[in-house]
Amino acid sequence: MKFSELKLNDRVLEALDAMRFDECTPIQEQAIPVILEGRDLIAVAQTGTGRTAAFLLPILNKLSEGNHPEDSINCVIMSPTRELAQQIDQQMEGFSYFMPISNVAVYGGNDGILFEQQKKGLTLGADVVIATPGRLIAHLSLGYVDLSKVSYFILDEADRMLDMGFYDDIMQIVKYLPKERQTIMFSATMPAKIQQLAKTILNDPAEVKLAVSKPAEKIIQAAYMCYENQKLGIVRSLFAEEVPERVIIFASSKIKVKEVAKALKMMKLNVGEMHSDLDQAQREFIMHEFKSGRINILVATDIVSRGIDIDDIRLVINFDVPHDSEDYVHRIGRTARANNDGVAITFVSEKDQTNFKNIEKFLERSIYKIPVPSELGESPVYNPRVRGNGNNKKSWGSRKHSSNNSRNSKQK
Repeated sequence: MKFSELKLNDRVLEALDAMRFDECTPIQEQAIPVILEGRDLIAVAQTGTGRTAAFLLPILNKLSEGNHPEDSINCVIMSPTRELAQQIDQQMEGFSYFMPISNVAVYGGNDGILFEQQKKGLTLGADVVIATPGRLIAHLSLGYVDLSKVSYFILDEADRMLDMGFYDDIMQIVKYLPKERQTIMFSATMPAKIQQLAKTILNDPAEVKLAVSKPAEKIIQAAYMCYENQKLGIVRSLFAEEVPERVIIFASSKIKVKEVAKALKMMKLNVGEMHSDLDQAQREFIMHEFKSGRINILVATDIVSRGIDIDDIRLVINFDVPHDSEDYVHRIGRTARANNDGVAITFVSEKDQTNFKNIEKFLERSIYKIPVPSELGESPVYNPRVRGNGNNKKSWGSRKHSSNNSRNSKQK
């Protein structure tokens, strides 16, 4: 469907034409009419599906038609991270080019001048405020921010905000908002906690859910069938001779992240780690170092698997098999962006074989299995028992290594 077929006004269509946007993505086609109708919405869509435009365009459409108080904040968009807030702000600048609509991005940083600029935008009543939860609360607590006339409240990457511990912050911000408002929530996944948040802050919402898309064809996918205690050895062997320019290693826990990062640092590699023990300023510093190339290997929990635009990731390693197909697609989707080729390698221990088989079923393909380096000893045979619940305790089998693995995992 073309944007011109939606009920968007001439100013919005003019901006889209100038930016060479013609065809809607599926999420835009489904979400924009609902938002234009004025209904609350919960939409489930992955990163890279055109999600930001799906909420910005209809909101700009409504704001550009007047009927909103001047010199007041009319729309608040919440973002989990500074990087995503900046990305939304940049898109907002482009889409609103032909409209008299003001916006301010409100996020953390150590810059006092930045804080004062944000304060000015909030005090004067920018039409659209794009904010991270912590920084918006900092401004609210000082008493000069008036959210009583807000018509539109948008949560982007809501699941990630909850993963990062922002539930209480969101609920605190909601207390400042009028009850009569349109609330829109975008999330990459729909776990129980997101459903609960939706029940709490949305009013009879429409639901839009896109099927998880398959990974890009140009991503080369491979896997090692290995024991848990062989994984670090495989990592060392992969980087023994040459390190790709940009690597992300995803692990299932912060303990494993620290363990992998420590092993790589002992190899004198430039490594950064990202997990929940770091505060926002530390995370931003690590991401800046990674983007600038001073760090070329980032070891992380799922905290960075969504929403961060880094275009030139060459290699993604899943140190553990992701829990489900959606998480797998999110993780390996960090690579092969912007027409680059990319490689995704997954380490599959015996207990993860069933989960991995379910991922292969979703992808409708068999992923190539790389032999474990011979110096690491024998490796398990790939023999998953596929079950509906995707959790196969018996796949540990009666192998002599399994009791060691079990004991090792408990020590972590």
